[in-house]
Amino acid sequence: MNDMNGYDVEDLKVGMRATFSKTITEADIVLFAGVSGDNNALHVNEEFAATTRFGGRIAHGFLTASVISAAVANHLPGPGTIYLSQLLNFRAPVRIGETVHASVSVKSVDALRRRVTLETVCAVGETVVIDGEAVVMTTSSAKRPARMVSAEPQQVQALSLV
Repeated sequence: MNDMNGYDVEDLKVGMRATFSKTITEADIVLFAGVSGDNNALHVNEEFAATTRFGGRIAHGFLTASVISAAVANHLPGPGTIYLSQLLNFRAPVRIGETVHASVSVKSVDALRRRVTLETVCAVGETVVIDGEAVVMTTSSAKRPARMVSAEPQQVQALSLV
């Protein structure tokens, strides 16, 4: 583990798995629209969305996919991980009030390059709403600089405030 409780590449094994869940709220959709600039009426206008094949508003696909990012950043490999790529297949819509369960599982580990390939899935109940694959770079205990430990006590110069 690294200093931030994330997994180093040396700790990771094929099959390791982690999950993160989030209930999508009205506030999430409004804030995501504001931050991203994606004001598609399908997400923000109930009257329009009711006329579509979805029969009502749905969450932004990338808002839903961001739950994967939370699983990667917070759990597996965790803090210190850098996203390199993410393939997303959008399978079904997510509606306000639904809970998205993101799972990531290690498919392969390239310890030399510190690359990890993850299978990524988001589900609402038993329905897969997004699946795909991510490639990330994680920390390495072998590449981390050794901490300097001095055998002699260090002297600190006192400051005078007078």
